[in-house]
Amino acid sequence: MTTLLLARHGLTALTGPVLAGRMPGVHLNDAGRAQAAALAGRVAGVRLDAIVSSPLERCVETARAVAEGRGADVEIDERFVECGYGRWTGRPLKELAEDPLWPVVQAHPSAATFPGGESLADMQHRAVAAVRDWNHRLGEKAVYLVCSHGDVIKAIVADALGLHLDHFQRITADPAALTVIRYTPLRPFLSRLNDMGQLRLPEDSEEKDGGENITGSDAAVGGGPGTT
Repeated sequence: MTTLLLARHGLTALTGPVLAGRMPGVHLNDAGRAQAAALAGRVAGVRLDAIVSSPLERCVETARAVAEGRGADVEIDERFVECGYGRWTGRPLKELAEDPLWPVVQAHPSAATFPGGESLADMQHRAVAAVRDWNHRLGEKAVYLVCSHGDVIKAIVADALGLHLDHFQRITADPAALTVIRYTPLRPFLSRLNDMGQLRLPEDSEEKDGGENITGSDAAVGGGPGTT
């Protein structure tokens, strides 16, 4: 299995009241830097074969906090950048909630294209393609972290769960939260969603038991024994 850790960036001064989008110069605030440091501590015991980030400052700063002390570089992938919100960028959310496009974004996001910007469907396509590329590049035993943005993470999770994009607003991605997806040759498995706890990845049952999977399946019958 290839294991993907999805981390949303930490808080900024604009997180919440304003749609920052791809605005340049949006950095982590004090709370966001503390969240990034805490995130680094939560994954400190996890081997990471790569640390990848959206090019936006708030993500790079969060990813660098994870990379610090590992002797690792942060690799930038433009495909994990925030959705292109076009003329919505930089506007207060209270104002945007009055826009006729707002209910479409909420209830039928697969039909939403932001004025002068990107469609949510195109955003999902390029983000999922990036995940597949990194999975192939790093291999089936790899564990890697991607620091990205709320809508991007929600879109990747929706794809992993086999959900239509119109359901992605039911998924939550809080600042500095971790989501873990394990990709097998057959399908992805969502291991953690929007998690703020200490991360400990379970060993594959084949390696732990010293046995061989003779079922040809990647899912345990009856739900499996779980992990400790």
